[in-house]
Amino acid sequence: MASPEPAASAPANPTISAFYFPNYHADPRNEAKYGRGWTEWDLLKGGVPRYPNHRQPLVPVWGYEDESDPQVMQRKITAATSHGIGNFIFDWYHYEDGPFLSRALDEGFLGAPNPEGMTFALMWANHDWIDIFPQKAGRPPDLHYPGKVSAAAFDRITDHIIERYFSRENYFRMDGLPFFSIYHLDTLAESFGGERELARALEKMRRRVEQAGLPGVHLNAIGWNHGSLQGELPRTRPFHHAAELGFDSATSYVWVHHVDVQAEGLNRYDVMADLYFSMYEEARDTCPIPVFPNVTVGWDPSPRTDPGGPWKPAVYPYSQVLEGNTPEAFGRAVRQAIDLVSPLPGETMVTLNAWNEWTEGSYLEPDTVYGMAYLEALREAVLAGAPRAACAV
Repeated sequence: MASPEPAASAPANPTISAFYFPNYHADPRNEAKYGRGWTEWDLLKGGVPRYPNHRQPLVPVWGYEDESDPQVMQRKITAATSHGIGNFIFDWYHYEDGPFLSRALDEGFLGAPNPEGMTFALMWANHDWIDIFPQKAGRPPDLHYPGKVSAAAFDRITDHIIERYFSRENYFRMDGLPFFSIYHLDTLAESFGGERELARALEKMRRRVEQAGLPGVHLNAIGWNHGSLQGELPRTRPFHHAAELGFDSATSYVWVHHVDVQAEGLNRYDVMADLYFSMYEEARDTCPIPVFPNVTVGWDPSPRTDPGGPWKPAVYPYSQVLEGNTPEAFGRAVRQAIDLVSPLPGETMVTLNAWNEWTEGSYLEPDTVYGMAYLEALREAVLAGAPRAACAV
């Protein structure tokens, strides 16, 4: 393992939070369907160029590592904190019958020798889990695990996160409260029979957290007005919708949730950045709860498509690829996000998509083409764009 770089303290305001997608370790559910030891590394290795100059397959500099290994996660934490990231937001899966893809966090991150070097939080990815590993063109994907849960399961989930995560010293807090994000509000509302019932369920969750001796919970919502995954319906004013349901803040997961990457001319990184930040600024200025900006590294879900079949941009994962997402362009977007969030009072954050969404083409981990360039651009942007933050390198 390479010698760790000197740590850069994460900015006090905003916190730079990177989403972490944990499907790069063996999980019993996946193994039952795809074979022993299967992970999404298998899809990445099978990526093929779909058009001239299409950069596939993508190859990680660190190799096809097992993220549930604490030593592997130690290097990720060191690289993240030394380039300005203060917090991993783990995509966290828990269905009616229990958890899924939990070993990256439970064994890797929490078992690493240096987990105190950064904080972590959960984003409950409560969407339907569909079979796109890979998906064949023209055939609807099978549904493996429905995102809807019962009220009893929601109570079990609440108790699990209180006991397992919220009480940890390095669990991320906003305004002193454990931060918990929820991905799919419509699916959760369907679980309880409507939005009014969902609001009551969230209030019950708050009471359960307080009854456990914690000061409460900061509920964050993921908003979008243009779906990317199949089954994600568009919604107007998504951040205002989160406020109406009683959430404390909102953010975005990825730019393609707000800008139609399939539309002609909109798959250019600079164009998408301008459109996203214009939408963000309007939401920031009109929404009654804080809205935190997102910066997307890239977008190319082609490794999740059948490598032996035809490829034509259509419905996800047969999606147009985002072009022009150089490290320099990414760094400019990070600086812009920091500048845009600075008018908000109190504690704020910028979310990044993502630390390791390799099979969606949005990752900060080094590859064999750009190396550490994206992380270096991030560090420079944090230093240049956060004058209130003391981020020593």
